[in-house]
Amino acid sequence: MKSLIFLATFSVGFLTAQAQTLSDIESAEFDPINHRFLVSNGSSVIEVNAAGQAIGEIGNGTPQSFYGMEVIGNTLFTIVSSSVRAYDLTTGSQISSIVISGANFLNGMASDGVDRVWVTDFGASKIHEIDYSDLQNPTYTTVVNNTTVTPNGICFDETNNRLVFVAWSGSTSDITAVSLTDYGLTTLVANASLNSIDGIDNDSYGNYFLASWTPQRITKYNSDFSVSEVITVAGGLNNAADIAYAEEIDTLIIPNSGNNTVRFVGFQPPSSVGESEWEGVEPSCFPNPIQYESVITFYNKYAGKVRIEAVDVQGRVVCLLLQEQLPRALQRVVVGDVALPAGKYIWRIQTEGELLSVPFLKQ
Repeated sequence: MKSLIFLATFSVGFLTAQAQTLSDIESAEFDPINHRFLVSNGSSVIEVNAAGQAIGEIGNGTPQSFYGMEVIGNTLFTIVSSSVRAYDLTTGSQISSIVISGANFLNGMASDGVDRVWVTDFGASKIHEIDYSDLQNPTYTTVVNNTTVTPNGICFDETNNRLVFVAWSGSTSDITAVSLTDYGLTTLVANASLNSIDGIDNDSYGNYFLASWTPQRITKYNSDFSVSEVITVAGGLNNAADIAYAEEIDTLIIPNSGNNTVRFVGFQPPSSVGESEWEGVEPSCFPNPIQYESVITFYNKYAGKVRIEAVDVQGRVVCLLLQEQLPRALQRVVVGDVALPAGKYIWRIQTEGELLSVPFLKQ
């Protein structure tokens, strides 16, 4: 059963004015409380919409992030040189900062979603664990003194009580696990046929996603790393960096550090519905009236060009949401930041073989 679906990453009409230009992006995160996508942008943290376009800096530029980021609740954790900082996502104010003594190049970041954060030291081949049970007075421990490879992206695997990190370069581009019981290392995949692996994250169904530069690829692995597949990314890849999987909306966020673009790939949650039954899925838009995170769902029977546009009650096209080659599969397209006047509209979905219509409201 196919599970791949796409989010809009294309030109969207009537967007709010862009306050910033994406530059030197490196990492991405989803802020579920405020329903927004965040990327590190040079030294600042910037919000982007579902079309990958910059909206504005978080906290008027106060939060800084040069490499990895993590969101826990309403707190953003970032790497700034040899320190890890915590910021309030509502006010943008800094809550705390902790310096990692002897740090060479702090890079990747993961969290348990509660009060522990891990960072990889790319230059020193170490992994540090930071205890945030006292958010204003964190402490850290170096839990791995020698990763044996150059550690880059890292993620937390709650089911198996471990960390999983990827190697950037070397004769072997390994995928390695760190037991959180004794901090021992286990090679999960030796020489993954990938080089310069930058980012890794996992979803809530046991799958892992890796971003590599050689080749330019997003690779999806199953829970035991026995099966892999290449994920097609609308808009393409260019040195994809510290990717993030937003479990709340089943969406992979991909910051392309090579050309300062942000791409999104959505995934249908596991279902007992077979592909043959998808043809009976009625096209829909939910939530409706539309919101930032509203999703258009439809089954694309004919692989090929798909165009989605908003049409007003006079039959005029007022917004081009998507125009892309899509496979024969169930598709979900995030509406994102579409600034339309209040009123009644129709999403007109033109595929290679049929024309679909989905009414929607904008309040």
